Amino acid sequence: MTTIGFLGFGEVGSRFAAALHANGARVAVYDVLFDGPGGADKLKERAHGAPVEFLGLPELMARAPIVLSTVTTDVALEAAEACAPHLGANHVFVDLNATSPGVKRAIASAIAPTGAAFVEAAILGAVGVAGARTRILVCGEKGASVAETLCALGLNVHFYGTEIGRASTFKLLRSIFSKGVEALLIESLMAARRSGVADDVWREIVETLDERPFAETGGNWIRTHGTAHRRRYHEMVQVEAFLRELGLDPFMTKATADFFARSTRLSLAQAFGDSPKTPDEVVAALDHLLRKAPS
Repeated sequence: MTTIGFLGFGEVGSRFAAALHANGARVAVYDVLFDGPGGADKLKERAHGAPVEFLGLPELMARAPIVLSTVTTDVALEAAEACAPHLGANHVFVDLNATSPGVKRAIASAIAPTGAAFVEAAILGAVGVAGARTRILVCGEKGASVAETLCALGLNVHFYGTEIGRASTFKLLRSIFSKGVEALLIESLMAARRSGVADDVWREIVETLDERPFAETGGNWIRTHGTAHRRRYHEMVQVEAFLRELGLDPFMTKATADFFARSTRLSLAQAFGDSPKTPDEVVAALDHLLRKAPS
């Protein structure tokens, strides 16, 4: 029976532990809470009845050949360095924290002298919603075998290449969209609430996104940006002024107006003899203009 070790036991570890155990793995955990008063009891509560063994750090490393680091992002490198004295060639250290590609490579460098294999992982989606079915990308020389092992144990893991930093690059760039939309939605709905039309605005947003596949809706937004950015800029200037009238600081709205203003300043529309045919035409044209623009 394979033992999977968790370094840190927050939402990710507690959500994944039950699925791993149900599919035949032993689950062992070290969390800094373990060393504090009442820490063991707090950790047991997080396990929600799953048969998890809580150990000290050296004991965890001795017990688990696969270690999943699920600490907070700000201590990911520090946690790896703390584990290093206890790692050897029989270990695979998998970092699932939402760090930058540079931090992933720094963690890989900290692990390398131990002889342990390093695998970077990027969690794509909300673990609190999808649980063990949350999609995970992994990279590293042992990435394919780790993906196979963890999939067999109930997780949803996909090999994304051997290059360390590729999975985290994908995740961080994806976050521009997911976290940006989150912020835009909240700002829009706060303004709608102050205006007394929150239900109507929410319904319109949902219906717009549900009406057609997002590939069609989102693709059309990008494609038409190529020639409609000037008009949209002037509209967003009005929206920004209105939010200020409502007493809201329009962080996201101002950034949107600034984005459209930049496309106008770069004369993006002149890059097209006719309307752009694909979203990629617009992205490529804007990228080209930005690259040649004076810094």
